[in-house]
Amino acid sequence: MPEQRGRKYHQERVAETLRDEIGAMIEGELSDPRISFAYVSQVVLNPGGKSALIYVAVDGGPEEEAQTLDGLMAARGYIRHELLERMGVRFVPELTFHIDRSEKMKSRIDDLLGRKRRTSVRAQSSDSGTS
Repeated sequence: MPEQRGRKYHQERVAETLRDEIGAMIEGELSDPRISFAYVSQVVLNPGGKSALIYVAVDGGPEEEAQTLDGLMAARGYIRHELLERMGVRFVPELTFHIDRSEKMKSRIDDLLGRKRRTSVRAQSSDSGTS
């Protein structure tokens, strides 16, 4: 069956709109003290459009991440209601929030690779110094 480009494009636009609107709500409209400084890094919309995974990157440690996730899950109903009004659609997907740790993982990998490079450069310089 041929790929339906129009449907895929529509889902990408919906995911982008969800990302922008939920990000704006997190930045200024949600007054839950559990929600610390966070931003929406990615929205993955289910192919049917019935549900969406919202990945949120949180500044802070595991405790802040857990509290922010709890606050966002508690505010799901409010967020869906606001999205329904703002987007002017008949249906807003069911939202599930997840913590996005990809940036922390990336920095950890970069740190480990940097250490490896430094140790290999030292080993090469000590080998060439003894010859």
